[in-house]
Amino acid sequence: MPYCHEWDESGTYPPELHEKAYKAGIYGAMWPKEYGGTPPEGCDAFHDLILIDELSRCAAGGILWAVFFSFGIALPPVLSVGSQYLKDKVARDVITGKAIMSLAVTEPYAGSDVASLRTTAVFHKGENPNGDDDYFIVNGEKKFITSGVKASYYTTAVRTGGEGMGGISLLLIEKNMPGVTVRRQKTQGWWISNTAYLSFNNVKVPAKNLIGKLNKGWTAIMHNFNHERFLLAAMANRYARVCLEESIKYARLRRTFGKRLIDHQVIQHKIVNMAARVELVHSYLEHIAYQMNHGKTNQIGGQIALCKVQATQTMEFCAREASQIFGGASFIRGGVGEKVERLYREVRVNAIGGGSEEVLLNLAAKQSKL
Repeated sequence: MPYCHEWDESGTYPPELHEKAYKAGIYGAMWPKEYGGTPPEGCDAFHDLILIDELSRCAAGGILWAVFFSFGIALPPVLSVGSQYLKDKVARDVITGKAIMSLAVTEPYAGSDVASLRTTAVFHKGENPNGDDDYFIVNGEKKFITSGVKASYYTTAVRTGGEGMGGISLLLIEKNMPGVTVRRQKTQGWWISNTAYLSFNNVKVPAKNLIGKLNKGWTAIMHNFNHERFLLAAMANRYARVCLEESIKYARLRRTFGKRLIDHQVIQHKIVNMAARVELVHSYLEHIAYQMNHGKTNQIGGQIALCKVQATQTMEFCAREASQIFGGASFIRGGVGEKVERLYREVRVNAIGGGSEEVLLNLAAKQSKL
C-alpha cells in the first residue's frame, strides 16, 4: 500500500513483487498444490472473496491486475481443459511468480461480441506421421490485453473454424515466437497494468499448444468469464468501501463554516447513502460465494452479471460522492485525496472490463427467459 502511488505514477512496479507475494503465501493461495499452489485448509469461494477484498484495500487496480489477477483469467482454461503437456509447461512457473500470463480475447473489432473475433489460426500438417510437428499459422490483432507488455504467455482466442462461437479455439502463444509484436497502450486508469496491443503476423504455433479441443474454445472462455466478473465485482465494491472510509476520515478532520465537515447534514447523507449501497453489494457477493461453494458457478451467470453491474455502479456513485466530499483535494494526484483521485480514474475500466454493464444486463435478461 505505501508504494501504490509511486508505482502508478511511474507506470510500473518491481518485477520481484510476483515471487515475493508467492513466498508470502498470497500469490498462489487459490491454486492447486500440485503446481505450487498454497491454498489454505478447506479453501473455498469465501477464501477467494476475502483474498480479493483484502488485496483491493490498496485502491490500485493496475497493480492488482498486473501482479495478482491477469493470470487468474489466463491460466484457468489451461488447468481445466488443457493437456498435461501445457499444464507442465506453464502452470508451476506462473503460479510461483516466475512467469507472467495474460488472456488475449478482445480485438479491435470484437470486444464483448467474442463470437465475432477475426484472429485466424490455420492448421498445417507437419512431415512426421505422428503429428509432433503439426502447427497453426496465426494472424490477427488483440487489444486491451491486461499485463500484456510483461507477459511471456498468452491464452489466445482464435478462429479455427467457421463463423460464430463454434469456430473458436484457444491457443497458448508465447511472446518470443517470431511474428508476435507487443506495444503498450496508454490508459485512463490502471497505469501500472501494462495494457498491450498484440499483433500476430504469420506466427507459427505448435499444434500441441492447442488448449482443449479444436473449435471448442467458446465454452472455456464463457466459464472463465463468470469468475472474472465475480472478481471484478468484489474489487469494485471494496473500492467503493475505500471511498467511503476515506470520506469519513477526511470529513472528521476537515473543518468548514465553523464545524467539522462530517457535522454537516448533507455530508452525513452522502456517507450513509454510500454505506447502504456498499453493504447491499457485499451481501450479494456472499450469496454468490455460497452458490459457488455448492457447485453452481456455471448456472448463476445471470446473477454474477447483475452483481457485477450493481458493484460497478456502486463504485461509480461512491467515487463521485467521495470526490465531492474531498473537493479540490480529490483533483490532485497524491496527497490526502490520492486514493479517491486514482479510483475515480478507474471507474470506467471496472464498468466496462469483463463485460460492460449493458452487455451484462442483456445477459441477465436472456438467462431469466423473460
